[in-house]
Amino acid sequence: MEADREWMYEGRIVNGMFSNKWGDKVDEFVAFALRHPECVNGGTAIRCPCTLVKCQNKKFLNVETVKVHLYKNGFVPDYYVWIYHGEKEVHQRCSRSVRVSVSETDQMVSDNMNHTTYHRMVCDAAGPEFNPDEEPNAEARNFYDMIRAGDKPLYEGNSKHTQLSAAVRMLEIKCRHKCSQAWFDDMSNFIQELLPPDNLMPLDFYSTKKLVRGLGLPVQIIHCCVNNCMIYWDDDSDLNSCKKCGHARYKQTVRGSGNRLYIWKLKVSYKKMHYFPITPRLQRLYASTATANEMRWHSEHHMEDGKMCHPSDAPAWKHFDGCFPDFSSEVRNVRLGLFADGVQPFGQSGQQYSLWPVVVTPYNLPPDLCMKEEFMFLTVLVPGPTNPKGKIDVFLQPLIAELKSLWGVGVQTYDISKRQNFQMRAALMWTINDFPAYSMMSGWSTAGMLAYPHCMEDSDAFRLIKSGKQSWFDNHWKFLPINHPYRRNTKDFIKNRKVTKQFPGVRSGDEILQDLNNRGLRKVMDVDAEVVNAAISKTCGWNKRSIFWDLPYWREHLLRHNLDVMHIEKNVFDNIFNTVFNIPGKTKDTYKSRDELNKYCRRPQFAQNLVTSKYPDVPFVLNKSQKKDVLEWVKKLRFPDGYASNLGRCVDANKLKMFGMKSHDCHVFMQRLLPIALREFLPNRIWEPLTKISLFFKQLTSSSLTDEELRNLDEQIPVILCNLEKIFPPSFFYSMEHLPVHLAYKARIADPVHYRWMYPPERYLRKIKHKIMNKAQVEGSISIGYIMDEAAKFASFYFKEGDPTLPLKEKRNEVYLDDIVDDDMFEIFKPPGKAMDAEGKRYLADNEYTAAHLYILMNCPEVQPFIE
Repeated sequence: MEADREWMYEGRIVNGMFSNKWGDKVDEFVAFALRHPECVNGGTAIRCPCTLVKCQNKKFLNVETVKVHLYKNGFVPDYYVWIYHGEKEVHQRCSRSVRVSVSETDQMVSDNMNHTTYHRMVCDAAGPEFNPDEEPNAEARNFYDMIRAGDKPLYEGNSKHTQLSAAVRMLEIKCRHKCSQAWFDDMSNFIQELLPPDNLMPLDFYSTKKLVRGLGLPVQIIHCCVNNCMIYWDDDSDLNSCKKCGHARYKQTVRGSGNRLYIWKLKVSYKKMHYFPITPRLQRLYASTATANEMRWHSEHHMEDGKMCHPSDAPAWKHFDGCFPDFSSEVRNVRLGLFADGVQPFGQSGQQYSLWPVVVTPYNLPPDLCMKEEFMFLTVLVPGPTNPKGKIDVFLQPLIAELKSLWGVGVQTYDISKRQNFQMRAALMWTINDFPAYSMMSGWSTAGMLAYPHCMEDSDAFRLIKSGKQSWFDNHWKFLPINHPYRRNTKDFIKNRKVTKQFPGVRSGDEILQDLNNRGLRKVMDVDAEVVNAAISKTCGWNKRSIFWDLPYWREHLLRHNLDVMHIEKNVFDNIFNTVFNIPGKTKDTYKSRDELNKYCRRPQFAQNLVTSKYPDVPFVLNKSQKKDVLEWVKKLRFPDGYASNLGRCVDANKLKMFGMKSHDCHVFMQRLLPIALREFLPNRIWEPLTKISLFFKQLTSSSLTDEELRNLDEQIPVILCNLEKIFPPSFFYSMEHLPVHLAYKARIADPVHYRWMYPPERYLRKIKHKIMNKAQVEGSISIGYIMDEAAKFASFYFKEGDPTLPLKEKRNEVYLDDIVDDDMFEIFKPPGKAMDAEGKRYLADNEYTAAHLYILMNCPEVQPFIE
């Protein structure tokens, strides 16, 4: 096909008659489409590219009907690249509007005398089709208003700010500091008093929002069934009641009084969800010079010394590239991760309300930008007040449909860094959730004795006699080498039991999909899904067919759903700490566990004394004085600024326990403090396994890891868990204590853990929660705040002329080394630091001098050769 396709919009009618030459070109177009079977439906139907609203490359029609439509209506505007009819290559020559736009943008960037950074911001937000010389339509008028505002100085004689720059700067400050609209209005009034009378500063928040509304991205409001059965979307958009439960879609309001009551039918739905399309948000990453280059980082960097520091270094990424070379050949195609979690907007003591935001994030970016808040995109707001549980798939339908479109066809996108259009496609790599949400996303139940999605029916869990809880005690032998001595140990584990079987390995996507098909599981959107899935779930761990299997590439992934290391580490630490400190109500060493202990193991020394009816002390529990010593030590600990919270505030010296510890506090205590805190008080045979599990999590969560290191961790963790089984009772080993055996394998095939755990998502969800200004309209309040935040975030990329990075806010005690030029100075003395108190002089005490000396020896690179 020739690159110049201006004929599509010229010469259709000549002298009042359809042109034969134009008709021949249409025949060539139809023949081209028919040569691509993947774009043909039923052998004779292709997408109609005419200008009718119902067509526009959305509807399949017979080829003869398509020709009639084209003769009558012409081609849809700017369809120069036939992507819906089989064309893969994106021609460099595009429409007139695109060429003009590129030329205008280049001129704006180079001509600093006539154009500002904010002109470029407006053009980047508008996209390549925006042509400032054309007559504006209703949608484009917002961008023309901003262009004019970018030309007007804030007041006469001010060369630093224009009306637009002042508005977006104020909006960014409001969003960054989470200020209210009332604060914004008051501050705007105060600024008006400081400026000359004829200034152009927006008067209030409404005026500012109206001026910069073109920077915002779209949001769709979709009505839902009040019982979460369905959403009124796509083919069901015209229904007035739920097709599953029959509940009405709209509320009926009674008006009037006395005998004159009547029903006032307002189109107000009982429940509605908010959907934020992901396509324009991904396109904006290529529309801004701040991010367009960074989106290609994953293909341009190289592994150093075999260390994985990014998901693109991992086998899962490379396996996907091998399965779909046409996708990986375009390095600008986007890889996405998805996470979802529940949010309680009213706190623990308020109304019970469960809101579920669903967020996606791109993995193309370098490590310092990947998984950062600026690149997390809210896509779905699943409305409350009830937890959607397994019905969350109902609300994911628009997202999955858009992901399928981005995979199959893609969308034409302008890359400002290369000044060219390309066909952007996207693929979802995996989901990130805590363990309960894992079940909601995957369809495999995470409760009961089949709770592990990797072990599946191969689980060896059993129910304890006294407590009635499930236990995964003695479930780790099958991960050991076949000749390991623990397999023949009948004394320290379950008595009189030897294990010969091995873990069969993780099932492939094809095997899982075949299992789902064989069992006949339904998607929750199907009319008979609830009854059919409930019957099937009694015989297996599956409770539904996940909607993610609708993605054509989902079966090819080596990893589809992640086990969250953050929550697993916290639960393991809580069990260890509460048991060692014998916290009432939380310890796993209870009288029930002692009664059932010798029914499973040979540990008569811990059985109840029949004379005194008391239980002997166990060596893994600290006595009262030891607890006091540990807690006093924790109370005096000091950490570098920002490293951890003040753990001393979590110490309860009266009840000899710690309370209120967040996940990150447990993370720091588990990896850094636990081995030191227990070193002097526990026997070596107990302290060593606890230290090894601490070091396991420390190494697993490193920022870079080699394949050899991960293989070693994968071999060590079953032995570590078996050693813990020799110490603690079976009641200690609940579901979370078994999950670490799978973590090293996941890190080996995927990437370092910090790209797949819940710390960044949890912080981001906290930020979303703070956008709730109107608690009567939780979802709407979040939606408005998020759209404004997106506009402010995009504008902030342009605050510094020519700066390709995000605006960084200096931390409280952060220092930079740019001014240091003394090359002879030891590395440890180069950071200048900041004074924390008034200046003074004193001699160091002996213990302080020793600590400073030891710190220098351990952290100075120049000393390492002498130590080695």
